[in-house]
Formats: sequence, C-alpha cells, structure tokens
Amino acid sequence: MEATTQIDGRTDARTAATDAEPPRRRPRRPLRILRNILLAAMIAIFAAWLVLFVTKGRFLKHPFERVAGSLVGRQVQVGGDFQLYFAPLRIKFLAEGLSISNPAWAARPRFISAKRIDARIAPLSLLFGRRHVHSLDIRGGTVDLEWDEAHARNTWTFGTGEGGKPFEFPRIDRAVVADTRIRYADPRMPLLADLRVDPIASSDARIDKAVGVQGEGILRKTPFRVTAHLLSPDATVNRGRNALVLTAWAAGNRIDVSGTLPSIADFEEVPLKVRARGSDLSDLLAIIDVAIPQTRRYGLAAQLVKDGETYRFTGLHGTFGQSDIAGKLTVTNAKRLRLDAVLATRRLDIVDAAPFIGYNPDIVATKGAVAAAAATGAGSSRVLPDAALPVETMQRFDAGLDWKIGVIRSRNVPVQNIALKLSLDHGRLALSPLTFSMARGDVSSNLVFDTRQRPAATSYDIRLSPTPMGRLLAGYGVAESGTTGTISGRIKLEGRGDTIHDSLASASGRIAFVMPRGTFWTRNVQLAELDLGTFASKMFEGKLKKPVEINCGLIAFTVRSGAAGADPILIDTSKNVITGRGGFNFGTEAIDLAFRADGKKFSLFSGQSPVGVGGRFAQPSLRVVSPQLLGRAGVGLGLAVAATPVAGLLAFVDVGDAKSAACGPVLSAAPASAQRTSKGKPRDDVRSEHANSARKR
Repeated sequence: MEATTQIDGRTDARTAATDAEPPRRRPRRPLRILRNILLAAMIAIFAAWLVLFVTKGRFLKHPFERVAGSLVGRQVQVGGDFQLYFAPLRIKFLAEGLSISNPAWAARPRFISAKRIDARIAPLSLLFGRRHVHSLDIRGGTVDLEWDEAHARNTWTFGTGEGGKPFEFPRIDRAVVADTRIRYADPRMPLLADLRVDPIASSDARIDKAVGVQGEGILRKTPFRVTAHLLSPDATVNRGRNALVLTAWAAGNRIDVSGTLPSIADFEEVPLKVRARGSDLSDLLAIIDVAIPQTRRYGLAAQLVKDGETYRFTGLHGTFGQSDIAGKLTVTNAKRLRLDAVLATRRLDIVDAAPFIGYNPDIVATKGAVAAAAATGAGSSRVLPDAALPVETMQRFDAGLDWKIGVIRSRNVPVQNIALKLSLDHGRLALSPLTFSMARGDVSSNLVFDTRQRPAATSYDIRLSPTPMGRLLAGYGVAESGTTGTISGRIKLEGRGDTIHDSLASASGRIAFVMPRGTFWTRNVQLAELDLGTFASKMFEGKLKKPVEINCGLIAFTVRSGAAGADPILIDTSKNVITGRGGFNFGTEAIDLAFRADGKKFSLFSGQSPVGVGGRFAQPSLRVVSPQLLGRAGVGLGLAVAATPVAGLLAFVDVGDAKSAACGPVLSAAPASAQRTSKGKPRDDVRSEHANSARKR
C-alpha cells in the first residue's frame, strides 16, 4: 500500500515537473518556404546556366529576335549562328548575319547589319544604369543613316511618334571594329554619301587614335569625295563632346569643316568652322544649283550654324582674285532654295568685276577684253559679251544681295562707293538700285533681266549726275587743271535677249549727255575744230593749253533695234558750233560718226571739214584728214598755181556764219527737231539721223 502510494507520489511529482517546463519552439513554415524557394532558384539558375553553357543558348535565337524587335520597334533577324550564354559570369553574345530593319519609309531595308558580332556584356548593366560592354568585335558592319522627305524622321531614332529615342552608345572597355561602311542620305539637300570607317581598336575604354572615315558621294548632281576624323572617339562613345574634322573635294573646290558636336549625328545649332578654296567660286555654288558670275581663285572662311532648313554663314571673310570680301550669307534649303547675303568689299579689282558683264576674268587679265568677249562666242574684234544668262538655274532659286564696295582698282575708271541691291525672284533679276560715285559725280541705275519672258526682257536705266569732265576723262588725255565743265546724262534702253550683246542689239530707247557752261581742254578739241589759223596762233603764242569755253552741249542718240543715230550732236563754244552726224550699232559694234566745227567769226585758215570716228567699239579710229579736206586742199593748190598764192588761201577761208545755239533745248536734251538758234529760229544744221552707215557695217 505504501509502495503504491510512493509510486503515485513520484508520478505526480514528474507530472508537476513536466507541467512546469516551457514548451519547445517548432520551426516557422514561411522561413522554410523562403529557404526552399531560394534553394530552388539557385538550382534553377544553375540549371539554366548549365543548359545555356552546354547548348550555347542557340535555342534562344528566335526569342531574342522577338524580344529585341519589340524593344526597338523594328524587325531583328539573325541569319547565321547565334549564341547567348554566361561565360562564366559575363554574358557572351555572338550573332552572325545580324540585321535590324529600317522603317517602312526608308529606301534601304536594313538600318544595321553585320557579318559577325561577338560581345561580352555585364549582366547587371542590362537592368540598371548605362549598358556596359566589356569587349566588342564587329566585322563587316553596315549602317544606313537616312532622313525622310519631310526631314521629320530618321532611321537612327527608334520607336514611333514622340516616344522614339536616338540610339545610345554603351560603355565599351575593349573593341575591334573592322570592314564597316556607313551610308548617309538626305533627300532634302539632296545628299548621298557612302563612307568607309577605318579599323577601330580600343582597350581600357580608350581608343588610342582618331577614328577616320573616308568615302564618296553625290550632292545634288555633283560627285564628291570626303575624309573625316573623329578626334575625340572616347568622348563620343561616352556621350561626351565629339570633336570632328572633315575635308571634302568637289568640282575643283576644297571645303574644310571643324567643330564639336553634342552627339555624333547632331549638327543642329552647332557652330562649325568652315573654310573653302578653289579656282572658281561659281563652280562651288553651282553644286547647289546657284548661279553667280565667274571668279578668279578664291579663299573664304566663315562660321556655319545649321538651324532646321537654314544654314547661316557668319563672320564670312576672304578674297577672290585681287579683291577682298566680308559679310554674312544665309542659305534656306526649303522647297525653293533661297540665298540672302550682306557683303562688303574694300577694294575690287577691275579684272574681278569683269564677270559681272559676262567676261572670264582670267582671260581679261591675260589677254584683254576682246579675247574675253571672243571666248563668250562673240565675233572677232567685238567687246560686248555673248555669254548667255543661266536661265534654267536662275528660275530654280531666289536671292537677295546687299553689297557695298569701297573702290574699284583701275587706272582709267575712277569709280568708288558702290552700293548694289540685287533681287532674284522666280527668274526676274533686278539690280535696283545700283549706285556709285564716279569722278565726284554719282551714277544711279536700275537694271532688269526678266527671264520669265523668252527671250529675256531687259531694261537699262542709267543716270549720271553732273560730273566734272576733267576728272572723269583724266585717264584719256583730258587736262583736269584746265577743265571746269561738267557732264550729266541718262541711258534708257529696252531690249530682248539672253546675252548683253543680244539685249543691246535689239534695244530701243535714248542716250543723252548734257554739258552746261564750263571750260574744256584737250588737244582733240582743236583737232575737231580744224581751225588751222586759231590752232597755229595758240601754238606760236605759247597759249596751247588755254581751255575751250563751252556754252552748252548735247550728245544724244535715238536707238532703234540696236542702231543709234545722232539726235542731235550739238556743242556751242565761244568760237565755234560743233555738230555731228552718223551713229553706231550695238549689233555689229560699228562706229560711223563725223564731227564738224563751224566758226562764229571770220578765220583765214579753217578746214571746215568733218573729223570722222570709225572702226568698232574694240578699235575706234580717228580720221582727222578727211576726203573733204583733201579736196579743199586740191582746190587751194589749183588756185595758187593758176592765180596767186593769196588766191590759194580762199579755199580755207571760214566766213564765220555759224549760228549760236539756244541753250534751253540743249540742256533739256531735246531731240534735233526742237533745237533752236540763239534767235529762236529752227536749226538747219542738225537733224535726227538714224545710223544707216553703222548698220551697213
């Protein structure tokens, strides 16, 4: 009994002790699940790595094409072997015949293609931050860079609409790029270039030397070749500055461009230094279908900034021939090309001005104006050029020019302070106004060549303000110190023709030069008078340079169909009345003029015979001794033999019956029919005369 009781007591004690012990913790189920998941993931990753490593990931070729295509919004294809696996921790990517398609609007089907791409890529960089490529080897790559017609889309911007993003370069530690070509097309210019990239090798994320590009292309219709060097390739691949130097050769010209671009294909609003030189600036601008006169060898420099359709050349400076030029030029490459320029020249050589009327400046400099005219197709011994206006080109672009020239360098043409405003609008070329100072006088002109009419309708309106004759004609033997007379005039002609010669050969209108009261001295005036008594008296009295006193004078021509006839030539001096007849012809460039001086007072020795001016514009000739004078000399000799020597002088007597001119009609440039004597009577010694003799020549 006691034993039983003891046993029960021990049992109760153990039970109480057991109840007093804290319960044991059981493992939490979520932690076991996480552990199992991580373990399973690691096994799966290892299994995937193992599968990829064993299979080289070739089975991922088509999934890669689909995923990559969806990311760039283009079709991605691998034509040959494909590998994508971890080796061991870096991603190894190899693709043969890889290509990314172009947008549907592009001319070429592929944006990028490569015979072989072999790369090692940092895995985490695909998820975070900038992509990092440890090594890259590209062989046989081609890149197609192309703009659309509207210049709103390009092939290197992925996606559609505003969500598209330009291609971004990854960080590349080591790279080898060989046998790579780039094609660039811009249909707006239009420009097409096929470029070859020199082999590239880099290590430690640095490219040891500049990256070179060379190739050929066509700008509009002109072939060119180009070389370019990216001087900062490391900065380029790291999305930094892009120092670029480019040289192009086209149509005998060389163009050098240098600058720093914000990205490799971004030229917008980036200042670039541009230099151009060549044998003829007109050949350079002809590349973009712009016509300007020929030039001698030139060299220009400027800063270029592209802003959409507009190309601005500022700080322009340089030389052409023996002349300087500076200013700014804007080229707008819109649906219709337009040029606007503001230019200034300190000194313009007369030879460099020759192309403005159609002469080749090199021929003018070496052989003269006649040879230059002949080179344009003009006949022998002609000076008016036959170079045709570039009608088709003039109708393809518009232009505006404001050009100021300080002085023209010339021995015989004292021209300075030239201001030219030029406007070209759909084939209508207007130089209005064209003003300049000449021998302290001013010339104002308006010239129009309208090629919208066929042949071109031309208009010449040139006005000369009162200009001192002594300075104007100083280069032609006129004594400035003895000449106080002035001359003013106007040339107004209208014609049809695509050359200066043709437009003048068909022109009609009037030419008039007026001389008010003043003095004039040149030996030729005395020869024109042929008053031998007066001339000999002045010579022996030592008064040879006493100026001729001009009361008023008018040299005018009426022009019909290119033939100019005197209407009238009338100069009233203190001692003589000089009249002229005949004319000249713009078509044949023949001259047939005769001047006659009749004395107002009795003169014992007077030839009273015309002085002829003949020949052509290129080679005028002076006929001082005319057949009439020789005839009178024969009569005088006969009288001297038959009678007495005194009787022989009768043939040379000038009775001095010339009527003084009324200067009113003369100074108003009235035609011959309106001319009067000083007593108001119609003049019978001048008439409106068409140049028949000149036309026959």
